[in-house]
Amino acid sequence: MLAVIAPIVYLLDLATKTLVLRTLEGREPLVVVPGLLQFRVIFNSGAAFGLGTGMTIVFTCVAAAVVVAILRTARNLRSLPWAITLSLLLGGALGNLTDRLFRFPSGFGPGRPSPLQGHVVDFVETFPGHFPVWNVADSAIVCGGILAVVLAWRGYQIDGTRDTGTGGHAKEGDDV
Repeated sequence: MLAVIAPIVYLLDLATKTLVLRTLEGREPLVVVPGLLQFRVIFNSGAAFGLGTGMTIVFTCVAAAVVVAILRTARNLRSLPWAITLSLLLGGALGNLTDRLFRFPSGFGPGRPSPLQGHVVDFVETFPGHFPVWNVADSAIVCGGILAVVLAWRGYQIDGTRDTGTGGHAKEGDDV
């Protein structure tokens, strides 16, 4: 499941960013539903909600560490809900990490003086002026994070067992 969902999320993120850059960069926002939804290209050097704009290298390293941690954790993965959760997190982290590594001002060629400092392309603006602009990768990361909290709260383990809160473990799917 991880090998299916994560690449889909990653490719969907790359495709949508490519599309909006080709069609909307340098143009006025495309209003879909006035006051509710519009598409507007921005380049985000920080983290979610525009925080930490001067810490791009840190976010790049954190994203790389998250990718490595998920891939290492995947060896013990025996839970379908956790596979979906980690797939969303992995696909989203890879999408934004790709921007951090290869988008301006980052890169590895001449004229690209700032390796690991690329800006993430954000383009979906809900409640314009009242909510941050985001992308497919951000959405996947947020959904994966929420699922991780719910699964942990409910006692679901990555190995397919469930902590019943009584000191025992049940297999995923057992009635508890």
